[in-house]
Amino acid sequence: MRVIFAGGGTGGHLNPAIAIADRIRQIEPGSEVLFVGTRRGIENKLVPAAGYRLEHVEIQGLRRSLSLSNIKTLWLALTSPSKAKKIIKEFKPDVAVGTGGFVCWPVIRAAASMGIPTALHESNAVPGVAVKMLEGCVDVIFTNFEETKNHLRHPEKVIRVGNPLRGDFSKLDYNTARDKLGITGKYRYFILSCGGSMGAERINEEVLAFMRDYVAKRRDIFHLHASGSIEYEAAKARFSEYGLDSVPNVKLVEYIYDMPLQMAAADLVINRAGAVTISELALLGKPAIIIPSPNVTDNHQYKNAKVLADAGAAIMIQESELGPGVLERAVDTVLGDRAKLASMRENFSRFAIKNADLRIYDELKKLVNSKSV
Repeated sequence: MRVIFAGGGTGGHLNPAIAIADRIRQIEPGSEVLFVGTRRGIENKLVPAAGYRLEHVEIQGLRRSLSLSNIKTLWLALTSPSKAKKIIKEFKPDVAVGTGGFVCWPVIRAAASMGIPTALHESNAVPGVAVKMLEGCVDVIFTNFEETKNHLRHPEKVIRVGNPLRGDFSKLDYNTARDKLGITGKYRYFILSCGGSMGAERINEEVLAFMRDYVAKRRDIFHLHASGSIEYEAAKARFSEYGLDSVPNVKLVEYIYDMPLQMAAADLVINRAGAVTISELALLGKPAIIIPSPNVTDNHQYKNAKVLADAGAAIMIQESELGPGVLERAVDTVLGDRAKLASMRENFSRFAIKNADLRIYDELKKLVNSKSV
């Protein structure tokens, strides 16, 4: 099978596509896969690292305010499909898949106009601009949340498949993970926290204060926090300033490289509300305190978090609500109530769909076969 993936800008758009591509190559080793992105996105790092070829088209998003940049955006929206068509003609795909970001628009639009089978994958609860613009011309729309189809004009095209994940999140259990990390018999609770791979200054401030004022006094809790690469030096300085270097049950790292293992062992996770993170938490059934980022397109992290909070799967705290004692009270609410912990695990697990990458592969094969008849 020959597959083009269009998506980029963030890891939330790229990682599901790479997970699908990996599954396709596992099942059909002779498959050819091509990614299309922009020259500015994270795809330029993630795609080559995953071993896939990457081509580029020039496209950018509209600014909400009046800007000369929007004139260029409109021009690129008109001209970029011709560049995409050239890439498509040379590659000759059996199917084209868009996973989010404005780069989806020219590639998927061009593929559909050329009669190539097309699909979209929307990982967030509320679909983004690209998905809404393209839903009329594609054959199928894969979703992570059941609620997503309520925001689309063509719900009949929707197939809920979950969110494809990279890593071994489905292969680890709580007790085994705790044994591997040396937590069993040493700590009653394990709190895992982070604010994204790059870091979030506000979350770092609040979590480090929480470590100082709460965790340092609770030796039955182990707390691991990842500050993110950009914020690490500042967080490390504050960690030392607070005297946390000498506290044995807290640890600060720049990045968590073995996230599946750490998350499997955790009793409570404090994190953002990106679609990939939510899917990881759901698959493991992890009680969570979710702090949605206020700095994302269409405020989609808040919308993701609200779905979870309304279902009793997580506690949502908006960044503007953070302050002295807020995290302490939220953590006490969860860890101090075994029934609530169990309820949150069960409610979050209801959002999980296993083997999303395999489900998507099966549907893509059906789509390709139906179009070739």
